[in-house]
Amino acid sequence: MDASTSPATLLPGGTWTLGDRTVSRFGYGAMQLAGPGVMGPPSDHAGAMAVLREAADQGITHIDTSDAYGPHITNQLIREALYPYPETLFIATKVGAERDAQGGWPTKRQPSDLREQVHENLRTLGVERLDLVNLRMGDAGSPRPGSLAEPLHALMELQQEGLIGELGLSNVTDAQVAEAQGIARIVCVQNMYNVAYRQDDALISRLADERIAYVPFFPLGGFTPLQSAALSRVSAAAGASPLSVALAWLLQRSPNILLIPGTSSAAHLRENIAGAGLVLSAEDVRELDSIGN
Repeated sequence: MDASTSPATLLPGGTWTLGDRTVSRFGYGAMQLAGPGVMGPPSDHAGAMAVLREAADQGITHIDTSDAYGPHITNQLIREALYPYPETLFIATKVGAERDAQGGWPTKRQPSDLREQVHENLRTLGVERLDLVNLRMGDAGSPRPGSLAEPLHALMELQQEGLIGELGLSNVTDAQVAEAQGIARIVCVQNMYNVAYRQDDALISRLADERIAYVPFFPLGGFTPLQSAALSRVSAAAGASPLSVALAWLLQRSPNILLIPGTSSAAHLRENIAGAGLVLSAEDVRELDSIGN
């Protein structure tokens, strides 16, 4: 099978060049593999193995994770299920926050903290170099203004040491993206965005022009009841679930959008793939676009 007919090209949305690597636009977010509250091991270990292997079998080549999930749990599961990793697999992780005993996400972005987190990701994933490290800014709620120069320079040092391949950003403002681009090569931005939460519309368009990926999280987050009702109307008319419509809308929104929906079920993963392949009509898109206005 040549590159033009690889499993990744057959997934909804096809592929995108992330840095210097080609990945499936439909990816997989591993956060839900950990236990309740993203803490501790999964209740169904065999199910976690199954969904990761199903992702690989379906042609997904972009997996998003973090050593903070569990903590350590999702990385260990990825390694157990997929190691030795195929050359086509691209694993993105993130640093900048840790977990506390209460399940919170306190920030942890001092240079020494970031070095420790990078080494923990290397250890738990079982690799000598991380494909992509996203610097997570802000807090558990949302982005916050402020310079990211110090933590980004710390990650650049680790990149120069050969421990990191590509750099990305997560939970950032437009100003922080611009600041980061003046310091380092940034290949992706990972922020909250969906059909109802449209603060990054202009940023997505700019990044698309620059061939930089945009990775939205919470495809159904931040909806008001009225907005959810509008999404439900479109979903019912299309004979699909709201999540399917939300994922399909994201893929059709811009070619640089990469999806990382998470699930702990192989069956649900297959449903998400099928749903993301839904072709929305122009009328559907107009009604969905009105939700975010």
